Amino acid sequence: VQLQASGGGLVQAGDSLRLSCAIPGGGFSGFAVGWFRQAPGKERQFVAAISYNADTTYYADSVKGRFTISRDNVESAAYLQMSRLKVEDTAVYSCAAGSWRITGNNYYWYYSDSRRYDYWGQETQVTVSS
Repeated sequence: VQLQASGGGLVQAGDSLRLSCAIPGGGFSGFAVGWFRQAPGKERQFVAAISYNADTTYYADSVKGRFTISRDNVESAAYLQMSRLKVEDTAVYSCAAGSWRITGNNYYWYYSDSRRYDYWGQETQVTVSS
């Protein structure tokens, strides 16, 4: 399974950006999707995740209320809409897919663990200037 992440760029603080994560050829519907990011000199950090059926979403506290994760299984893609971007959102962002079907509101610990994911897309750079 190959994931393609796109949509990164250079924006100013307060701007919006939408990242996309797709599986060319389809087959997206069976996977949970997570977004992670890594800033220079820092460890990879969980950003947001969505269950295979879009029934459950999770967000890191640092992005809650500003970022929205969604998916379109027909288009075989997931999206991360980022609003009110801050300088500290600057990082390389990666999407990942997990072939598990866990839903419910008590699994943040599972969705936020990058080790749970089976497939990773290439990184896309997001740079937010002040």
